[in-house]
Amino acid sequence: MALQIHPINLLTVTMDASGLVLFRDPGTITTIPVLGFLITGGEGPILVDTGARDMEQFAQYGFKGEQTAEMTIEHHLAQHGLKMSDLRYVVHTHAHIDHAGGTHKIPMSVPVAIARRELQEAASGVMGSAMYTAADTKHLIDRLHTKNALRLFDVDGTFEEEVIPGVAVRLTQGHTGGSVSVLVETDEGIANICGDIVYDLNDQLIEPYLDRNYMEPTVTANHSTTLLAEKTAIKRALAGSRFLLPSHDKPALVRGGRIVALHEDAISNPKADVTAAANYTSLAVAEPVLA
Repeated sequence: MALQIHPINLLTVTMDASGLVLFRDPGTITTIPVLGFLITGGEGPILVDTGARDMEQFAQYGFKGEQTAEMTIEHHLAQHGLKMSDLRYVVHTHAHIDHAGGTHKIPMSVPVAIARRELQEAASGVMGSAMYTAADTKHLIDRLHTKNALRLFDVDGTFEEEVIPGVAVRLTQGHTGGSVSVLVETDEGIANICGDIVYDLNDQLIEPYLDRNYMEPTVTANHSTTLLAEKTAIKRALAGSRFLLPSHDKPALVRGGRIVALHEDAISNPKADVTAAANYTSLAVAEPVLA
C-alpha cells in the first residue's frame, strides 16, 4: 500500500496579517487554519504536529484561537478508524504553541519525535514565551526523562534521518533553529510537510509580496533564523519536492521550483488524496501542469 497523507485541521487562529508575511498589511485581521498531517499506509500511522493545548492561551498574544469538536485529534483519528494509542510516531515539525500543544494527550507509549536542536531552542528563551509555552516545553522534558517516550533527531540541512521506510526528516534551516521538513515518498514524488517556512502560498510564492526579483520568495514575519536562511529554506523545499504541504495553507503542486497548482479541497477532508497531481487545480498565473 502506497503512503498516503491526510491534512487535518486542528484549529484556526485569527491574527494580524503582518505577523504572517513580512510587512504585509499591518492592521488587517486574517484567519488561518492550523494543520496537522496523518501519514498512513506505512508500517504504522504517523501524526505530524498536534495543534494547541487550549484556545485561551492565544489571547495573551493578541490572537484568537478556535477549535470545534470536529477539529480535535481524537475526531480526526476516528475518521480513519484509529485512536491515539495506534500511532507509531508523533513527529513535530517544530515546538511552537500551535504545533506541539496537543502532545500531552498522546500516550507515553507512543514516541514523540523532534529535532534535538528544536528542544534546545524551546528551552532557551530565544523567542520568549510567545511561541514556546512553559507547559508544552515541560511536557517534552518529561518525555525526555521517560523511557522510549521521546526520539531526538540529529539532522542538518544536508542529510536526512529515516522515521519509517518512506518517511524521513531533514532540518529546514528556516523558521526556527530546529524546524524539520517531513519528507514522504509517494508514487508521484516527494511530499514535503514543510512546517512554517511558508504561511501564505500566494503572498510568499505565487505573487511574492513587495519583491520584484524573479522566483524570489517573500519570507514570513515570524522566525528566529536570518532572512537569508528563510529564503534558502523555501528554495530548498521547492527544489526537491513534488508536493509542498505547509501548516497554514492549502497543499501545493510544485514543478520547476514554482507553485503550479493547489489542492482546493484538502483541508479537513479525510478522503482527500494530496499525493495525486490530478487532484490539484492549475493556477492561471503559473505555467500549465504537464500530464
